[in-house]
Amino acid sequence: MEVEILIQSAMGLVVILAILIYFFFFAGKKSKKETKKVIKKTNPKKVDTTTLQHLRSIVKNRETSTQDLQKALNNIIKYHGTIHPKLGTRTHPDFELYKDIIVALCKHPNTSKDLIIKFDKELEARNPNYSVEINKALSQGLNSRV
Repeated sequence: MEVEILIQSAMGLVVILAILIYFFFFAGKKSKKETKKVIKKTNPKKVDTTTLQHLRSIVKNRETSTQDLQKALNNIIKYHGTIHPKLGTRTHPDFELYKDIIVALCKHPNTSKDLIIKFDKELEARNPNYSVEINKALSQGLNSRV
């Protein structure tokens, strides 16, 4: 009698295992297809290409072409050309972003002297209080070139 119960239990487990395998292989594919449809239907968020963070990422990308670099620098001057006023004798914390952009521009493999000079002159013209700091950042960037 005990052998019959063991055989019936084993058969029941085999049936349950077969059902689980069916759900794993066939029911799972339907849910993946449905999720793909949902993903395609939703609109991706549009990236604001004029933010300083986005423009900085373009300048820092080593594969950016010279034309794209020029466009990014023009947009930086156009939309973010004025740096916040100094805090007494200290620079505003946002100046670090501009310093990072200047250093990255100098180190960029697709940059040219014309791009660097034009960006430097326009940034200094719009921010005469920061001319010393901009020149220091430019010197740091040019000295770090390989």
